[in-house]
Amino acid sequence: MTPSLHIAIIPDGNRRWATKRMLDPWEGHRTAVENFRSLTEWCRKDPRVGALTVWCFSTENWKRDPKEIAMLMKMLEEYLAKEREGFIREKTRFVHSGRKDRIPASLAKLIAEVEEETKDQTEFTLNLAVDYGGKDEIVRAISDKPFDRTQDRRSAISDETSLRALLDHPELPDIDLVIRTSGEMRTSNFFLWQTAYSEWEFLDKFFPDFTATDLKDCVDRFAARTRRFGG
Repeated sequence: MTPSLHIAIIPDGNRRWATKRMLDPWEGHRTAVENFRSLTEWCRKDPRVGALTVWCFSTENWKRDPKEIAMLMKMLEEYLAKEREGFIREKTRFVHSGRKDRIPASLAKLIAEVEEETKDQTEFTLNLAVDYGGKDEIVRAISDKPFDRTQDRRSAISDETSLRALLDHPELPDIDLVIRTSGEMRTSNFFLWQTAYSEWEFLDKFFPDFTATDLKDCVDRFAARTRRFGG
């Protein structure tokens, strides 16, 4: 079976998970990173799944405690440094959605290096959204991209296809299934363009308690749904 599903996870509840255990907030993030490894491995092995997007840090998360932000950025860098060789071995293409100008320079450099190293992998794609917001992506799409000097932006962006081409990763298929943990039931500026026809699952579990079995159950329920895309 050719892998086709693009699954996305909003891994909510890491801080609340830590608070319930009287731990520092970043300990919830640390446990979440370890959990994320097993979920990624499950997606790689399931023939239905071709891409996984995980929202690691939003454009709004800069409002948090600077110490927590610094610890999370360090964890993301450690995760990527540890996994980069495995991406090639597991035939995984790594990509990043979001801004690179505000995250630590060392993390931005590492992201760019791993993207380059894995660009020819085709069996599975892992997309980490770091300093990402759906509105921000669309604003960047229409303001940051170079255009022919003979064109104005209105003529350059004339339909959905021309705008989509300016998004962070237009080559990725739209997201089929979004899973949000922790009981929150809102979309929160998450890939506004790519989730136009996504199916959603809202789960009560905090993300550190979200297991590969839970993920499988979500995908199984998704497979039983009938998608009409407005038809």
